[in-house]
Amino acid sequence: MGIFNRKNETAADTGTAAAAAAAGAPAGPDLGALTGDYTIDPAHTTLGFVARHAMVTNVKGSFTDFTGSLHLDGADPAKSTASFDVQMESIETGNADRDGHLKSADFFKIDEFPTMTFRSTAAEALGDDSYRITGDLTILGTTKPISIDLEFNGSATDPFGNQRVGFEGSTSILRSEWGLTWNAALETGGVLVSDKIKLNFDVSAIKNA
Repeated sequence: MGIFNRKNETAADTGTAAAAAAAGAPAGPDLGALTGDYTIDPAHTTLGFVARHAMVTNVKGSFTDFTGSLHLDGADPAKSTASFDVQMESIETGNADRDGHLKSADFFKIDEFPTMTFRSTAAEALGDDSYRITGDLTILGTTKPISIDLEFNGSATDPFGNQRVGFEGSTSILRSEWGLTWNAALETGGVLVSDKIKLNFDVSAIKNA
């Protein structure tokens, strides 16, 4: 069952729920209670990416310094929003030389453009626990729309009393559309770094008090 929409109960559904309650089964989540404002928990959130290297393998990386917020609306998913600010200095791929190259003028030019941002412009429920959020991604001062398909992983109250929600999802972009055009030709044909980049998201957010 989705976080944003609850299906209308039929008489059979109602009877089944009553029977389950009588048998001591746990009640379903109060989806309306999830409506509210949330802060992204960076310690339990991953903003990752995958690029093809030399046409033969994948290089994975992530950003470790970012802030973000969500607004979830349990009655109307179109009113839900998301916002992220990512510090480009925090890019990590497991190789210091490669990270330095990505931060340089060949790629992200972090001295001139230290931040990457995402601001949602639309959200929709796709059915079950699947959703799509569309928004503006800004890199190197260039802003273009992207859509991200997400899966709602559920909600829980942690041992410290925080109400959490989780989502995971992905999308793909062409980096050249944001001015990330550096490359090198291979002797065997093709290029060193793929234009297509896959973005992966595994998000944990805490409901604001």
